[in-house]
Amino acid sequence: MSTGYLTTHVLDTARGCPAVGLTIELFRLDGSLDGGRLLIATKVTNSDGRTDGPILPEAAFALGAYELVFHAGDYLVAHGMTRDFLDIVPIRFGMAADDHYHVPLLLSPFSYSTYRGS
Repeated sequence: MSTGYLTTHVLDTARGCPAVGLTIELFRLDGSLDGGRLLIATKVTNSDGRTDGPILPEAAFALGAYELVFHAGDYLVAHGMTRDFLDIVPIRFGMAADDHYHVPLLLSPFSYSTYRGS
């Protein structure tokens, strides 16, 4: 049985708070040349900027390549900011071990960053 899972967290660095109400999609990448993707989950961040539970729980965990798609533009506009620069923020990454993966997003209207968290 797998003990791996995936979580995420979005912080609004422009406003200095968790990004509440931001839609996130998780895709599994099939490795094909045409960039095939399979939608696995769609979640919305809660009052802490996190999803309610892992975006990929232990029961569904599988090694491979994935993409988190953060709908940043909708969030930015809803909070009085611009989507002139950022709209959709895709983050592609691999999970090569049966482990906890945490992929947060630090977001502002003109930049973002990510890292493998704990």
